[in-house]
Amino acid sequence: MDKASISSTEGKPIRCKAAILRKAGEPLVIEEIQVDPPQAYEVRIKILCTSLCHTDVTFWKLESGPLARFPRILGHEAVGVVESIGENVDGIKQGDVVLPVFHPQCEECKECKSPKSNWCTRCTNDFLSNTRRYGMTSRFKDSFGEDIHHFIFVSSFTEYTVVDIAHLVKISPEIPVDVAALLSCGVATGIGAAWKVADVEEGSTVAIFGLGAVGLAALPVSLGSYDLLRGRTICGTLFGGLKPKLDIPILVDRYLKKELNLDGLITHELSFEEINKAFDLLAEGNSIRCVVWMDK
Repeated sequence: MDKASISSTEGKPIRCKAAILRKAGEPLVIEEIQVDPPQAYEVRIKILCTSLCHTDVTFWKLESGPLARFPRILGHEAVGVVESIGENVDGIKQGDVVLPVFHPQCEECKECKSPKSNWCTRCTNDFLSNTRRYGMTSRFKDSFGEDIHHFIFVSSFTEYTVVDIAHLVKISPEIPVDVAALLSCGVATGIGAAWKVADVEEGSTVAIFGLGAVGLAALPVSLGSYDLLRGRTICGTLFGGLKPKLDIPILVDRYLKKELNLDGLITHELSFEEINKAFDLLAEGNSIRCVVWMDK
């Protein structure tokens, strides 16, 4: 974004396009919405490109229960540019390239300061409630003035979104933005699980199980006493054990040094207007990651 466009929108509502889920399982509808200015501890960003993972598909199909909310703006894998900032925002300025990440790191609570955990007590306890630390629960309104629900603190299927700074990671502008978007959820989770949690070594034999944010309770886990005596353990992880603000920049650096190959994971690229095709590709198992460009 150029400085003129930033200064003309700072502190004001922005009207833009968003892909809205009105009913479970139905195609998203691209509509004009209003995005409010950021409040304290928040940043409004212009989404450059976004992707989607199976968690988006799961919530797209979710018809009932406390987690099924309509209308809603899905999406949580993306990269953007800071358009404006609210009060009490440090370390991030207008024009910075940032990743909005569903998993928070407040950097202040006991767990965030501990090297043993990536759980953020201050923010993660309300992970699926989308409760914001300041003010209104929504920063989106549709053309009728009705609130639109956010999705796991990101909502990237829109030209602009508002994100709490606990869910933002500043990254190097040198990395291609489509590759950077992959690091905001699925790819980073897989890398982190092997690197941070399992500590996989060369020559190791591993089994990989994928679980969405809703399916966790459906998997029974048991371990016999003899297994415990043999030293076997079960260890769960969220976001691959990564602390977003600390570890994602490391992954970016490794990519730039050609130590981490991510390019082959992008199998499709589409325009924003084709976003429903991205859902079909993923749901049918025909894509690994489909990048949706907001300006194409």
